[in-house]
Amino acid sequence: MEEQVDVLDSMQQVVKTALEQLGYPKEIYDVLKEPMRLLTVRIPVKMDDGQTKVFTGYRAQHNDVVGPTKGGIRFHPKVTEREVKARAMNVSLQSGIADLPFGGGKGGVICDPRKMSFQELERLSRGYIRAIRSVIGSGKDILSSDMFTNSQMMAWMLDEYEQIHALDASNYITGKPMVLGGTLGKEEAIVNGIMICLKRAAKQKEIELAEAKVIIQGFGNAGSLLAKQLQKNGATIVGIADANGALYDEKGLDIDYLIDRKDSFGMVTNLFNHPLSHEQLLRKECDILIPAAIESQITNHIASSLQAAIVVETGKRSATDEATDILHQRGILLIPDILASIGDLVVSYFEWVQNNQGYYWSEEKVKEEIETVIGRAFDKVYQLSAGRKINMRLASYMIGVRKMAEATRFRGWV
Repeated sequence: MEEQVDVLDSMQQVVKTALEQLGYPKEIYDVLKEPMRLLTVRIPVKMDDGQTKVFTGYRAQHNDVVGPTKGGIRFHPKVTEREVKARAMNVSLQSGIADLPFGGGKGGVICDPRKMSFQELERLSRGYIRAIRSVIGSGKDILSSDMFTNSQMMAWMLDEYEQIHALDASNYITGKPMVLGGTLGKEEAIVNGIMICLKRAAKQKEIELAEAKVIIQGFGNAGSLLAKQLQKNGATIVGIADANGALYDEKGLDIDYLIDRKDSFGMVTNLFNHPLSHEQLLRKECDILIPAAIESQITNHIASSLQAAIVVETGKRSATDEATDILHQRGILLIPDILASIGDLVVSYFEWVQNNQGYYWSEEKVKEEIETVIGRAFDKVYQLSAGRKINMRLASYMIGVRKMAEATRFRGWV
């Protein structure tokens, strides 16, 4: 069993290593190793039973050296201060990879929204905005949706902020409903971003997507959409997995059949006798492996026996550092989560741009722009990886941190 690494310690090591590889002095790391600002708030909420419950919330703003900070707000029972700090730093790196004019921000409230009523969630959403109102705004820190928050909660937050400040602040929150300035393309943003990276990776590995065999470990909403997108491009889905187990057929699975038969918990493998384990599926032969279910599941032991040409992380860091090095040495192209999952951030940026312009794009325009931004990001990371003979994860970190480091130096902060 590998030792669990603290999420903030891990992110700080990422930043330190990337800066050292780029030749920046320790003073730059001292500026970037912690968020410039962390606000901890207590939010009293009148519950439906008449009692008042006090929730703890956070907002971390990593660095505004290149522009306002930006990032999601999550409602989750396991939110911690260190996690919020680390995720804000991660958004900074993603903004650098995509060359967006933002630093990273992240917020969280310790709660379980699945056990709260609609009215209680509204009170908590509005209370969070009242608590952090002094440090947010379009030119300061821009909020967006995240885990267990949605467009309705963003609408409540927007309305609360506008009532406090008596101004149109539609450009200070993204992830809004369309009628309040949201953008087309939001729902498919992550999947479209993965597909853009995947197509470019396939081209580099001289793999025809129309002839590729793909395994998708994780068959929730994102995994199902990804399977459908890949099928549209002619790929054959030979393996899928859910929390119960995995299915594999070298001739291809009937994805429409499996999607139609998923139960209310997103499970389908329980309908089949003797499903495979997740580890068995990971070792099956394929051209493209998309592990989307469990963090750090690709250990050095598994990495040594993978039979894929491309591995795509989709939001969870599936491969350990040692496994990442092994995959690189074996010539397996790993697209790391920090690059593959930037679609949501990019489309959130597009919403901010449209709000500022007061001009809203067609869905075709959004797809065209996301192709440009993410395609350019992938190409930069791949070229650095190939030029320096380093893995794509390290190359992503180096691209991500470089913009902040350069801006810090030009501003004379160090």
